[in-house]
Amino acid sequence: MFDIAPTELLIVAIVALVVIGPKDLPGVMRTVGRWVGRARGMARHFRSGIDTMIREAELEEMEKKWREENERIMREHPMLPPGPPDFDHPSMQPEPISSPEEQDVPDAAADEKKP
Repeated sequence: MFDIAPTELLIVAIVALVVIGPKDLPGVMRTVGRWVGRARGMARHFRSGIDTMIREAELEEMEKKWREENERIMREHPMLPPGPPDFDHPSMQPEPISSPEEQDVPDAAADEKKP
């Protein structure tokens, strides 16, 4: 993230040891560790908030597409009005049954005659 080389980190550690001193260095390192932990926690919280907003936006987009598709389907296939069924409505008419001559169904008797 910050691209700190190991040699740069070693130089900072040596300068901190000289400036702060070996006696106070552990306390200072604990304090720095707490700050880093808090900064990471805030970054994690910020990132989770952004992820939540993105998920909600995607969900709203999906709901909008679903609503549009549902409206399209309802326009193409309108529901019948409530009440007793209207048997004169085209959707209530049975499909015509074709005669066996019109169907391409193999005859079972013809299969039995073949050796």
